[in-house]
Amino acid sequence: MSEKIVGAHDDCGLQGTAASRLLSTTDIWSNAPSPPPAPKPVPVSLPAPQRARIAQAPLIEAMITAAAVTPAQPRAKPWRPRKLSLALQGGGTFAAFTWGVLERLLEEPSIEIDTISGASAGAINALLLASGFAEGGREGARSRLNRFWIRLMHEASFRSLMLIGGFSPAGSSVAFGPTLRSGQFDPFDLDPLRQALSRDINFSALRDARCPKLLIAATRIRDGQQQIFRNDSVTADVALASTCPPLVHCAVEIDGEAYWDGGLGGNPPLLRLAQDTTSSDVLLVQVTPARDSYVPITLAAIDRRLDQIAANAALNAEIAAIEWTQAHAASPLRLSRIAAEDFVDGLAQRSSTDLGRGFIRTLHRSGREAAERWLKQGADNGAAPAAFRPHVVAAESALA
Repeated sequence: MSEKIVGAHDDCGLQGTAASRLLSTTDIWSNAPSPPPAPKPVPVSLPAPQRARIAQAPLIEAMITAAAVTPAQPRAKPWRPRKLSLALQGGGTFAAFTWGVLERLLEEPSIEIDTISGASAGAINALLLASGFAEGGREGARSRLNRFWIRLMHEASFRSLMLIGGFSPAGSSVAFGPTLRSGQFDPFDLDPLRQALSRDINFSALRDARCPKLLIAATRIRDGQQQIFRNDSVTADVALASTCPPLVHCAVEIDGEAYWDGGLGGNPPLLRLAQDTTSSDVLLVQVTPARDSYVPITLAAIDRRLDQIAANAALNAEIAAIEWTQAHAASPLRLSRIAAEDFVDGLAQRSSTDLGRGFIRTLHRSGREAAERWLKQGADNGAAPAAFRPHVVAAESALA
């Protein structure tokens, strides 16, 4: 099920805890000005013995009195969003789920796409959408995505997996370890990959004013930092760098710097998207499973689970950072998530290198269904129903 993970206060009356409201009145940032003194709260009516005990515990008293005061709530924003930014996670063939999500969103003419961030296969989906949109509007974007993924299914080749970053670090070490130890590095030439990408993506069109803003991630080898490439700097080399598995082919060099897969440093870039977007709505499409009910015991299963944990570690940290640093919101950012594992049974047990046509079509169909449910979640009352709000905190639209 899709879920709201960060958003504005809603019409169900969900409030922050007393502790969070207490923290919001405390100067916890050394470089931030102290807030103006709040009006004296109305004390809670308690029996005398309890008041005496609370008097000896000022922190508890402050939390209780804070809980007694209900701050004025901003008006809930209507559903559905008019402008939307997208964060697209990479995950090999699992990104076919994102293809279905994007296809359904493109069928909504009332929703404007503002900014798209992506890493690895998420970056390829972002580039396909943006390039197609710049050249042919919504239908052009939908056609470009369809053409790429249908060709990928029919080719079902090593090159297909390279194009979408299908080889993860742990999995690559198992598959290609003997080859690397023998000194036969880079088993696939990059030139055919570059040609294949250029066949489906017009990189010059990414500079068009009609193109959505792009944040494409790659990992800089020198210091391990995430490098973000925007529209005017995105080339075929950038796309190859974002999908470059370290143990399959050599690093991609751009302006004298060497890069590996963008998913290593942020999958997808979320904090930077929160900084750059002009939309108050961000949709995260998460394709790599976060949950697995089985304890792996084989080498392949252990590697697969390690890859899944690593792929989501940076994402979870960025979500937590947004929740924490934006707890004093004035202008709310509504962050929603659609997770593929909620719509595809047993996804954690599948391989992100599976190029089976039936599997990819299942992912695509499930992505469309997930987007449909996300779009309809607030159709009845103008806001997302309770089932889609397991966690809501205040957040603002830009980070310091």
